Amino acid sequence: MIAIKHRVIPLAAAALLCSMLAAGFQQAARAQTALPAAPEAATGRTQRSLGHATQHMVAAANPLAAEAGRQILRAGGSAVDAAVAVQLVLNLVEPQSSGIGGGAFMVHWDQAVRKVVTLDGRETAPAAAKPERFLGPDGRPLGFMAAVVGGRSVGVPGTVRLLEDAHKRWGKLPWAQVFEPAIKLAEDGFAVSPRLNGLLAGEQALRSDPVARAYFYDEAGKPRDVGFVLKNPAFAATLRSLARDGAAAFYTGPLAADILATVTGHPTNPGDMTAADLAGYRVIEREPLCGRYRVYTICGVGPPSSGAIAVQQILGMVERFDLGRLGPGANAVHWISEAGRLAFADRNLYVGDPAFVDVPSAGLIDPAYLNTRANLMSQERSMGTARAGEPPRRRAQLLAPSDPQIEYGTSHISIVDKDGNAVSMTTTIEDGFGARIMTKGGFLLNNELTDFNFVPSANGAPVANRVEPGKRPRSSMAPTLVFDAFGRLYAVVGSPGGSQIIGYVVKTLVGLLDWRLDPQQAVDLGNFGSRNGPTELERGSEAETWGVTLQTRGHEVRAIEMTSGIQAIIVSPIGFLGGADSRREGVAIGD
Repeated sequence: MIAIKHRVIPLAAAALLCSMLAAGFQQAARAQTALPAAPEAATGRTQRSLGHATQHMVAAANPLAAEAGRQILRAGGSAVDAAVAVQLVLNLVEPQSSGIGGGAFMVHWDQAVRKVVTLDGRETAPAAAKPERFLGPDGRPLGFMAAVVGGRSVGVPGTVRLLEDAHKRWGKLPWAQVFEPAIKLAEDGFAVSPRLNGLLAGEQALRSDPVARAYFYDEAGKPRDVGFVLKNPAFAATLRSLARDGAAAFYTGPLAADILATVTGHPTNPGDMTAADLAGYRVIEREPLCGRYRVYTICGVGPPSSGAIAVQQILGMVERFDLGRLGPGANAVHWISEAGRLAFADRNLYVGDPAFVDVPSAGLIDPAYLNTRANLMSQERSMGTARAGEPPRRRAQLLAPSDPQIEYGTSHISIVDKDGNAVSMTTTIEDGFGARIMTKGGFLLNNELTDFNFVPSANGAPVANRVEPGKRPRSSMAPTLVFDAFGRLYAVVGSPGGSQIIGYVVKTLVGLLDWRLDPQQAVDLGNFGSRNGPTELERGSEAETWGVTLQTRGHEVRAIEMTSGIQAIIVSPIGFLGGADSRREGVAIGD
């Protein structure tokens, strides 16, 4: 049997008084329609082919990063060894989405002991952070970009500690060896990709940072051309320091001083991170959040990420319907979107950092509770906007429903090694190019603190995801492992995309498990879902054509860009099959 628990120890905080304050609910409901259209800008699609392998496989957002992972696997490295190499190369070739200046969540499967472990490398607020951090002098929330650009939005990065922690547990190759592909690429250079060039062209704030401007743009302020060989000797030096001295070199010493100077020295929007904040950062091992969907077991990361809870809530609510018979189309989208509304209503009330709020995680995915929530869905008509429910195991603590916070950025890595170990890791610096500040060490810093709610309370009650010192902001990242009815690893899935991650992962899992699509078909299928606002359909995809039918059922339909970056691997009788999202530049490769 798999050594995972199908119940979750209640991690955290939050609950609701028996009936929701009407004014607070209406405020949250109105805010739902203000969610951003596309977490990351679209830069075109390049059709990908299904990946096949028999020994090992890695799926990542850029071919150079995926190839680095394959090199490590070929050298006898573990899935974690490969994940470290992939992440470090992504810092170079996809700097807008993730890097060592950010944070990540990892789900690891250890085949030998048949155990799932989840690691929380989420960024944290500095000790000086206050709930009013993102309110202006007039008491109103700052504009998003006014909050993002500069040091105020930077959380204490967690990625380096996460990589080291995972490597100490499950690495097979020497720590320094897994740094070699990224060091070589930083020194020799890599060709600027069309996506990086396109995102740089559309970016304005990054040009105001002198270090970033000198690196990403030419003397005239134009982005480096597609094919331009971009070298980063400063990052190579940073990597050599980390390879030699471990994560301690990042959190103390000259690298830490460089980070602090970059954060606190911003000319218009300085932050308040300290040396103690950096030195005190720790990775947290969380109880895996696992639940059943049909004959499968779905495992992910619990709070402060809302991803696994919401994914499992949606699947639990739609399990009563024969989605396999319905197939992709308006009928299935209706049910999945209705379940999404209910899940997001719960998410926006209950989920935050479990060290600060009592999240009723087990209650939120309890089958009996999900059955009562599913009973609120109608075949004939959309509910429009859902209210949060009253799950079991919640505390009688008054919380206000939070406005949906804008979330951007991110990348995902899926890996299975020759021994059957697997990594599903979603990694981020939040918005595209993070806080738009670059250290002299050659990497960008995150703006993760803007994942907190800017408004800390409503109607006199606190929101679960408000800013507090040392707190980790709520996330939607949903790195996922799937096991079959016999407890065997079946799928490794995840995506970037802000709060749309939840819908992207649900779509992919339904595609794989109900519609029997191969991984490439599942990731490329048109995106859809609801975050408790309009029913969102991917513009230009087959999903957009389902809108008319949905409107007849009362759905407010919005066709938008939905730039997922899903990476999916399944373990089949003929080996590994992998899909990388055609909306980005990734590949699924192996031997």
